[in-house]
Amino acid sequence: MKSNTINKKEIEKFSKIASEWWDPNGKFKPLHKFNPIRIKYIKDNAKEHYKMKSKVLPLKKLKILDIGCGGGLLCEPMSRLGANVTGIDASEKNINVAKIHSSKKNLKIKYYCSSPEKLKIKDKFDIILNMEIIEHVEDVNYFIKNSSKFLKKNGLMFVATLNKTLKSYLFAIVGAEYVLRWLPIGTHEWNKFVKPSELVSYAKKNSLKIKKIDGVVFNPLQNTWNINSDKSVNYIALFQKN
Repeated sequence: MKSNTINKKEIEKFSKIASEWWDPNGKFKPLHKFNPIRIKYIKDNAKEHYKMKSKVLPLKKLKILDIGCGGGLLCEPMSRLGANVTGIDASEKNINVAKIHSSKKNLKIKYYCSSPEKLKIKDKFDIILNMEIIEHVEDVNYFIKNSSKFLKKNGLMFVATLNKTLKSYLFAIVGAEYVLRWLPIGTHEWNKFVKPSELVSYAKKNSLKIKKIDGVVFNPLQNTWNINSDKSVNYIALFQKN
């Protein structure tokens, strides 16, 4: 049995560029472009599920755990929307960047350098975010299992990742890394991409039922990401704990 989900090569890869997390034109530029649609998707689905009414702080008092939080690109907007946010990442450099940036912005976010299987807290969360992380872990099933134990009954888990298709190889690796140079070469390994059917199977084993899966597609004319039905490259899955 696997005792951890940490892929040391992946952690080292992201630790080397940790200082660039908050540079919108740096190595994480694609995530900065991606962030508005991720934030809206999480906010809209959480509001609907929890019947939140506030327009000023739509996620007020909801407890959110962001796993693989990096430098805090999602933690901070979730905090501003009123949520009580905890972020964890296996890279100490990422966590240090996140702590420094959030303190400058006077945001009360708890950060821990940890993977889900090693996280020593007793809290349960309304929402767990696994965004652009499962394609970088050692064992997806074990990762989902250890993530879901922190989720309250009927709580939501969002998982954003890359489908394992020929199109995703051409777009996410050849196109994004080698042609457009959006990402550093070697950011992704196609054999670690996860098909939606595989993800749903892992989730089902761990008491998570699928609510919806949506595609996320880049529109080069508008220079924005949009939610649609095309799941052949990027997709977001929403699960609810039984």
